[in-house]
Amino acid sequence: MTLFSPPVEIAAPRPEGLAIDFPSEPLVARPSGALWAPRLRLLAAADLHLGKAGRLARRGAALPPPYETAETLARLAAEVAALDPAAVVCLGDSFDDDAAAAALDAPARARIAAMADGRDWVWIAGNHDPVAPDLPGVAAAQHDAGGLRFRHIAAPQAAPGEISGHYHPKATLTLRGRRIARRCFLHDRRRVILPAFGAYVGGLDATDAAFDPLLGANAWALLLGPRVTAAPRAALTPQAAR
Repeated sequence: MTLFSPPVEIAAPRPEGLAIDFPSEPLVARPSGALWAPRLRLLAAADLHLGKAGRLARRGAALPPPYETAETLARLAAEVAALDPAAVVCLGDSFDDDAAAAALDAPARARIAAMADGRDWVWIAGNHDPVAPDLPGVAAAQHDAGGLRFRHIAAPQAAPGEISGHYHPKATLTLRGRRIARRCFLHDRRRVILPAFGAYVGGLDATDAAFDPLLGANAWALLLGPRVTAAPRAALTPQAAR
C-alpha cells in the first residue's frame, strides 16, 4: 500500500531541524519555524505579529489568549540562546500593527533589547508594520546577506536566493490514514517561504493557488513539530479533500 499516488519519499525528521537543499546558501529549517543560515550565523523569523491581542482589543474583537507576545518572544529568545547568531532578521509583520510596536510593555522591550545586544538585528518592513519600530536594530525594506535576499513578500520574478514570509503557510499531510496539520516552510530551488513564528496566528493552506506562481513543481513543504518533517508540496492533502 502506498501513502500517495504517485508514491513519494518522506525525508527523515531530525529534532534539531532539517537541512534545506538550497543552492544559494546552506540553510536549516528549525522546528520552531525559524530559519538558520549556519555559515552566515544568521537567524531569520517571519510574522511574529507581536501585539495581536492588543490590536484585536482596540477593534472590539474577541481576544486570543493574552500572553501571545510573551510566548512569541520566549520562543525567539530560546532560538537566540541555542544558536548565538551574529545577526537576526525579522521578515516583516513583526508587529500586528504600528500601534502594537508603540504599545509594547517594558518586559517585552527589555527582552528584545537583551536578544539584540551584541548582534546585528534587522526589522524588515511588512504590510502590517511599515513604520520602523523604536527598538534596537535597524529597519529596512529588504536585507542582503551572502547569496540571500530577505524580504517580507515573495516577488514572483525574484532572483534565486529569496527568503520571505507573509503567507503563513500551513500544510496537511495524510500518513497511514492519519492527517497531520501543521505550520510549514515552503521551498524550491529558488526561494524559501517561512511559516508565521508568532503565537495564535492563522495561515494559508500550502496547496492554495496563491503559491503556484511562486513555487516550482518540485517544491517541498517542511512541517513543524517536535521534529521537522518534509514532503513534496504535490503530496499534501488539498483543502477541498479534507
